[in-house]
Parts: sequence; structure tokens; C-alpha cells
Amino acid sequence: MKVAIASLGKDINSEISPQAGRTPYYLIFDNSELVEVWKNVFSIGGGGAGLAVAKIMSDKKIEKIISGNFGEKMKDALNVKNIDFEEKTGIVKDSL
Repeated sequence: MKVAIASLGKDINSEISPQAGRTPYYLIFDNSELVEVWKNVFSIGGGGAGLAVAKIMSDKKIEKIISGNFGEKMKDALNVKNIDFEEKTGIVKDSL
């Protein structure tokens, strides 16, 4: 299963980001193995970050996203793209 975790840092010891759309990084795991660190280019800027992130994650074939919080528009976009999501806090490696 491909899982993306919103992260404040670039490694598994980082904290889970409180914001899904504006997180600085996504750590992407495939079967619990870290396979990519994606720098979120939408972390700074105008509106629509959650929608843009949802599209990128769909393109990357992500099946589940973990973050502190998800905006309503991002939740709707993830539901349309059949991507599960879960709100969690703590350290990235503990949420796998």
C-alpha cells in the first residue's frame, strides 16, 4: 500500500504536519518502506493547495494520506479520487 504522510521534516523522525495542504513535505511509503520525499511546492502561495496536493497524490498512486488536519475541500477531492485519509498527530515513523 502506498501511503503519504504530511511531515514537517524530511525523515521518519519528523513530526506529522498539522496541515495537509500546506505541509512542507510528504514522506511517501510503499509497503512501509520510505521511497520518496516530496517537497510540497504548494506549501506557500494562494488558495487551492489542498486540491493541488490531492491531484499530485492521485498521480503518484497514493492510496492513503496521513496528516494532522485536512481542509473540507481537500477531503472532498480525496474522496472523489478514492484516496483514504486519516488525521493523526505525533512522529511519522510511529504512524506506519
